[in-house]
Amino acid sequence: MPRVLGLGGLFFKASDPAATRGWYADVLGIEFDQWGGMFFTPDLAAAQPGAGTVFSFFEASSDYFAPSDKEFMFNLMVDDLDGMLARAAGHGVQPVKILPDEGYGKFAHLIDPDGRKIELWEPKGEG
Repeated sequence: MPRVLGLGGLFFKASDPAATRGWYADVLGIEFDQWGGMFFTPDLAAAQPGAGTVFSFFEASSDYFAPSDKEFMFNLMVDDLDGMLARAAGHGVQPVKILPDEGYGKFAHLIDPDGRKIELWEPKGEG
């Protein structure tokens, strides 16, 4: 049975992403990569090759979270995206978008009952 493996990423809009990133770096000691985010490798996801957690910011004007009008979306790592989508369909929930494989896994977007976008991610194994 498909299952959620953990948090695949936390993405939210910020009015000034650079300043927000600076606050997280200063206050919490998060070391961001040059592209503006951070990739965590938590123990719980270690059993899934290629899995990790991304911490990044989107411009306030971004429409990537659409059709949700929320300030954030979240990403859940799954071990079987097709199985998870079939499970969701069994409950009357259809994806609002299925993205092409971008080299680091397969993605699909769902909207929860409160209008939040959920990005499901099946990480692509290493090698």
